[in-house]
Amino acid sequence: MTGDSLSTEEESRETVLCAPQDCGGLPVSLLEQRAIPNAPDGYAPARVSCPATRPAIRTATALSPEETAWLPRRDNNTISALKDILGRANISDIDTNGYIDNIVSSGGTVPRIGIAISGGGYRALMNGAGAIAAFDNRTADSVGQGKLGGILQAATYLSGLSGGSWLVGSLYVQNFTTVDSIVLSTSGFLSSLWQFNDSIIEGPADLSAAQYYRELHQDVDDKLKAGFNKTLTDYWGRALSYQLVNATDGGPAYTFSSIADDGDFSQARAPMPIIVALERQFGQLQVPANSTMFEFNPWEMGSYDPGAAAFAPLKYVGSNFTNGSIERGGNCIAGVDNAGFVMGTSSSLFNQAFLQIGKASGVPDFLLRALNDTLEGLGEENRDIASWPNPFYNYNAGENMNADTTVLTLVDGGEALENIPIRPLTLSKRQVDVIFAVDSSADTTTAWPNGTSLVATYNQSSSSSSTNSSNSPSVPDQNTFVNLGLNKRPTFFGCNTNSSSSGPLIVYLPNAPYTYHSNVSTFDLQYSDSERDEIIRNGYNVATMGNGTVDSDWLACVGCAVLARSLVRTGTNNPAKCVDCFARYCWNGTTNSTTPATYEPDQIIMSGAARSVTWAGTGDMGTSYE
Repeated sequence: MTGDSLSTEEESRETVLCAPQDCGGLPVSLLEQRAIPNAPDGYAPARVSCPATRPAIRTATALSPEETAWLPRRDNNTISALKDILGRANISDIDTNGYIDNIVSSGGTVPRIGIAISGGGYRALMNGAGAIAAFDNRTADSVGQGKLGGILQAATYLSGLSGGSWLVGSLYVQNFTTVDSIVLSTSGFLSSLWQFNDSIIEGPADLSAAQYYRELHQDVDDKLKAGFNKTLTDYWGRALSYQLVNATDGGPAYTFSSIADDGDFSQARAPMPIIVALERQFGQLQVPANSTMFEFNPWEMGSYDPGAAAFAPLKYVGSNFTNGSIERGGNCIAGVDNAGFVMGTSSSLFNQAFLQIGKASGVPDFLLRALNDTLEGLGEENRDIASWPNPFYNYNAGENMNADTTVLTLVDGGEALENIPIRPLTLSKRQVDVIFAVDSSADTTTAWPNGTSLVATYNQSSSSSSTNSSNSPSVPDQNTFVNLGLNKRPTFFGCNTNSSSSGPLIVYLPNAPYTYHSNVSTFDLQYSDSERDEIIRNGYNVATMGNGTVDSDWLACVGCAVLARSLVRTGTNNPAKCVDCFARYCWNGTTNSTTPATYEPDQIIMSGAARSVTWAGTGDMGTSYE
């Protein structure tokens, strides 16, 4: 298998609800083309011609040249969406169109938005998908009263971790498609994605179990024969790809670096995706709190953290780098950054779940033997690692803690409790003004968030081992989150500042039962379409506060959050509406650290008070009062 099974351009297109271009939220039929599988030999890394400028390692003292050049184009492309959503917010006492125009004419920086989707398995993917659908102006009926369509088009960064990385990766490998396009499709390749009623342990419905298992084994064996290590993450990433990339054969030739060549992204018409993982050195039993955070973006993989502080070109990460370069006559290798492997690396905690494959019916002996051989080579303490070739070998040996090893062992990005991938967005060089933090964590005994991730990120930001030049706002302890209800409604953190350089404002959007009790187990691996759709719909309502039915001023308050840092930067007084919004939504420093009772929240929008608008066929995932 050398690539996607679709063999013609016609077969790689499908009529869907809305194409990657902005269709104004209307259910029009347009042709959508998939990403191009560009790995040289399917899942097996292989030699390719080196580019004219040979790949090299860079020190993480600045953003990459590619990101630096891309950012001004993205800023320019967000202006229209920013003006639209701020205009719909109807914030009195400020002409938002004129305000943005003045920034542009004076050469200033327009407000930069980041969106961070937490981990939490399928729960996180589905809840996060609801938020993304709410933020996307291509979602049908997403730009009306109380709705947030356009936040995604105005965003500069979109980060994902573990289950959140599945969402981010799946959308981008499909040319930054829409949630609507996947869930509402009834035919073609998109309709075969996110079919979670087909257990990942047994494979897609239209592929025999025997063929599914044979392909998993063959792909990983091909990588091993090409001279690269294999871990359970390889099997896990390949299995994920059948649900998230391409149900026909898992898209073995789709790479994460190929996103850089996608027209929408390369022209800065889509946010920059970032997927997060952590380093856990081989043999280490636990991930330390100050573990090095690695990020994957379309151009690079690497870390801004001390102890690493270097980046490698992602497309060529399998090449024989020594002391920061490929020796003259050395080969360039591509294909290591398989999209499923990147998503699997960020979610390697689920390698343990994949061990259930031995309990499935019809699993051939050759696959069980291969899995057992893999496990014997790793040892129990290393079952959750992903093995990457180390491009930083012998590089900057005085400061690089990985300079003496040829392998990087990475694990699930949430294993050090930072389950929302906020930290890459707080990097001062990225100048993000506001982060929408979608938290689907299962921190409580009842599988709801309680702010643990924000606490961990704040502790990292406050420590000497934090990401260089990052700043995360202070937050209360987890008991306060529960006792004050900060885990059941949106809360703004970082409001009380008079400095535009104090880091981004965080809009915390915790998973809560607006229309559905979406606190399903992190390790549930199978969902019916109706369960999937209810959780996505609930995530939509979390982000929009029930399309503004819980608070009719929510859209205005979101607009104020977007403007907050920019208003300080330009010396503009807060409009009266924003003063009111900040009084209601900003954490004011109050704490209540007493141990709370078992957290069992009631449904916020009861069926007797609201109706759930039919989603399928209309694309409307919100709720409204009768």
